[in-house]
Formats: sequence, C-alpha cells, structure tokens
Amino acid sequence: MSAQEVEITIVNSLSQIDAADWDACACPEAAGGARPIDPFTTHRFLKALEDSGSVGAGTGWQPQYLTARISGQIIGVAPLYVKSHSQGEYIFDHSWAHAYEHAGGHYYPKLQIAVPHTPATGRRFLTREGFEEAGFNALVQGAVQLTENNNISSLHATFCTGKEAALAQELGLMVRKTQQFHWRNQGYADFDGFLATLSSRKRKNMRKERATAQSFGGSIQTFTGDDLLPEHWDAFWEFYQDTGARKWGQPYLTREFFNIAQDVLRDDLALVLAQRDGKWIAGALNFVGADALYGRYWGCVEHHSCLHFELCYYQAIDIAISMGLGAVEAGAQGEHKLARGYLPTPTWSLHWMRDAGFARAVGDYLEAERAAVEEEIEVLTEYGPFKKVEVEEQE
Repeated sequence: MSAQEVEITIVNSLSQIDAADWDACACPEAAGGARPIDPFTTHRFLKALEDSGSVGAGTGWQPQYLTARISGQIIGVAPLYVKSHSQGEYIFDHSWAHAYEHAGGHYYPKLQIAVPHTPATGRRFLTREGFEEAGFNALVQGAVQLTENNNISSLHATFCTGKEAALAQELGLMVRKTQQFHWRNQGYADFDGFLATLSSRKRKNMRKERATAQSFGGSIQTFTGDDLLPEHWDAFWEFYQDTGARKWGQPYLTREFFNIAQDVLRDDLALVLAQRDGKWIAGALNFVGADALYGRYWGCVEHHSCLHFELCYYQAIDIAISMGLGAVEAGAQGEHKLARGYLPTPTWSLHWMRDAGFARAVGDYLEAERAAVEEEIEVLTEYGPFKKVEVEEQE
C-alpha cells in the first residue's frame, strides 16, 4: 500500500470525528463493551478535556487532531496539539526551549502528540485493526511534514509505547528514555500476599505506615461507576485546587471537567476518599484500564501522617488486586514510591527537530541521557523493598 493512498487531514474538534471511528483506532478491544486498555485516548476522555475548556483557547493546548484516511475511511488518528508552552507534559524540554531561543530561534509554538496533563504510557499513533503499519507510518510522516511545512521548531510525542519508539526511530525520530515508578501484580490474592514478597524490614515499615494512616480518626471509601455522586466531586475539586495551586500555580483541569466525568467517565474512575467527622478531608483519583490502574490526582484539606501514602499507593494496590489488574502506574516522578513497592520502569518519548544542527545537539544529549537512565533504573531496582535471594531473618 503506497503512502499516496493515505490522506492526512487535521480537525480542531473531536465533535468532527465520530466516536466510533476514533475508538476503532484508539481502543478496538472495547468495541464489545470491555474496558479500553488506555482510558486516556478514548474519544470520551479527550472530548471531556475539550468540552470542559481544559484544552483549547487560552490553555496553551490547541487541538489539531490528526487523521489518516484511505478511501474516506479513518484508519488512524493521533491526539495532536499546538503548544505555546511546555506545561502539563511531564517530559521536560525547558532547557531545549531556552537553548533554541538563546540561539535566536522561536521554540514555540511546537507540536505535541500527547494526552494533555496525563503522564501515562499508551499508544499515541492510534490505528484501526488491519491498518497498523500503513496508519502508523502515515501518522508519523504526516506529523513531521506538518511541522516542516509550517516552519514549526519541533514535534514531540510523549509517553508512547516502547514498540512505537522503536518503529518511529526507524522513520527518523529521536527517542528519549525516562522512567517512572510502577507497581506490578504478581498474581497476589490480597495485600498480605504482596507484603509476603518484601524484605522483613520493608514489610514492617509498610504495615506501620498503613496503621498510622488508618488511625486518622475517620474512614476510607472507594467510589466508582454509579456510586460516584456530585457531592464527591464537590469535595474532590477542593482537594484538587489546593494541589494544583501548589504544584502548577493553577489547576490544569477545570471544574466542568469533573461534571462531565460524572456523566461520561464514571465507569473509568475509582475515587478514593477519606472522611472524618462527617466531612470529606482527602482524596485520590484513579483511572481504570483493562490491565492497569492509573493514579492521577491527590489532594487534602487536613494533613494526617501517612494518609497520602495510604490513599495514593496502598489503596491503589488494594484496588488493583481486587480488580485483577496487572499494574498500578502512579504518575510522574517520586522516588519515595520505591519504598512502597513501586519499581522504576522505562518510559518513552519521540522528538523531531526542524533545524538539523539543533537536532544533532539534542540527539547527543539523548544518547547520554539514555545511558544515565538505564544505570539509574538498575541501581534503584536494587534498592527496592523486595526480598533478595539470600534467606532473610524471621519476623
């Protein structure tokens, strides 16, 4: 199948793409009502960002969704945005922007293929079954051509899969390797089964942390699906605003996003809330995929020792085990996750620079960075809480 047979187009709103067509590319496994592998690239999630004003005018995330068609049929799509800053990406290129502009260029606007505000790994070049190679190649080449034709400094695709990274590298994109901390389910029957795999000291520490957290004087509940109510979002919005103001200056998501989530995303969500004296005081929001739980947002209005660890990490493990999920992805950064059973895991992004000299400099940097990341993953894994080969002491 020749490249000429594939038509590349851009639309600036998901209302212009039928949900069934988008999801046939983004989550074909969910056609019969099953959970999508990646809840973040579904039509309903991305449209919730758009409809709520969390992306679009004034946000620095201007949608320019990429589509690939053969004979009018959509065979591939990509969540593409024109960016006027580097906020909400979690793969940091601020030093690149500074260097490019210091040399007299204009780094912004740039093109970004990503799920806004979401550092979760998943496919970024979404293809219909049977069109994987043609769709992937057309989307990558179309995005590069769009960047070049419009004299845009660069193209980036963040938190793509390792397979996509390898394929895109063959097409001329540069690969960046970073890392996050993920928990893996080894078929545990319950949390105690997970604890049994830890070293004695780490097991004791974890039990102590959970006991401390759960002694805050209230109760912890998880809500999903129809159990989620508007009152829960009223409480969580207060938590989210506090965290957003401290981390980013202002929250990335609007209040309307959570209203829309109540209507169209509630089956994709697991909201953990802590209540004391009849008042919601803290919460952690998770998204549920077919084989992973994705921890996204946390906040509180009262501070209690270890409650953050309990709601964000230990409750997430409990949920994953109870739902038979294979992993918990706890978001970007945070070496403190290592002691809670979350091990370093590679993440990938792709980059293309229009200026050849700048591309060479970035390529050299990425080569050195990959070696450093690989060494860091190896060292951190050795410091993980799991039992070593040698026999440990009895508790």
